Amino acid sequence: MSIIRNYKLWLALVVLGVAVSGQIAIGKRSEPNSSGPSSKYFDAGRLLEDVKYLASDELEGRSPERPSIAKARDHVAKRMREAGIEPERQEFKFMPRRGKEELTGVNFIGRIAGRSKEKAGKYIVITAHYDHVGIQNGQIYNGADDNASGTAALFAIASYFKKNRPEHSLIFVALDAEEMGLQGARHFVANLPVAKEAILLNVNMDMLSRSEKGELYAAGTYHYPQFKPALEAVQKKASVKLLLGHDRPELGRDDWTFQSDHGAFHREKIPFIYFGVEDHPDYHR
Repeated sequence: MSIIRNYKLWLALVVLGVAVSGQIAIGKRSEPNSSGPSSKYFDAGRLLEDVKYLASDELEGRSPERPSIAKARDHVAKRMREAGIEPERQEFKFMPRRGKEELTGVNFIGRIAGRSKEKAGKYIVITAHYDHVGIQNGQIYNGADDNASGTAALFAIASYFKKNRPEHSLIFVALDAEEMGLQGARHFVANLPVAKEAILLNVNMDMLSRSEKGELYAAGTYHYPQFKPALEAVQKKASVKLLLGHDRPELGRDDWTFQSDHGAFHREKIPFIYFGVEDHPDYHR
């Protein structure tokens, strides 16, 4: 499993995700040599266990069309509780693109209240989808990178912020049915648990673990340049190469603006930063 070979990169990306979320939430512009979250705050073994289970054959590729998706949902709810946030089930109905029967999707929503009385009424929504494409032509597409990696990172980041509360409030959402047209994200955005105006930013994680060049992209600053200074501050001290890009319309298919769940937020004019790696041959495995 490629994600196991690249766990050091993946762990660094989790640390980076916390650093970025913390800087934006708290509003800091840290100096390059300032202290921040490091890998000592995370259990690499637990991260790997989450990915191994979510990407196991037992879960049959985590498709909402298969009964085994219930096991993935049970795991998501359990791990959110273990991270210290009580998951709220948000169920929704949708029609798959190439299906005749209506399906039920389930998002899991957890919150961490901000510690500042003045800023706790503003939210950052941190998302990762836990579904994948299931079984096709008799082959299980396990989806370790897409997106067991982001889902495991969601648990780790929630656990960190439960112990290190930021000034602003956080909403963590494990989204369903991304592979079927961003269905979970679209439902969540249409049924927000807080006022849209109270949301500062969506931080979305999708495909974090595999980059032969050790590169992570942060997309979104073309549309929302107000977040560029925070990302540039993190660039200077990141243990991986953080690049800004893949968010300009002239790039065509290489414009990632609508290619994952953050696209549903962007359509509603909710700012986003999307973390992910470029496509690779094994992203379905």
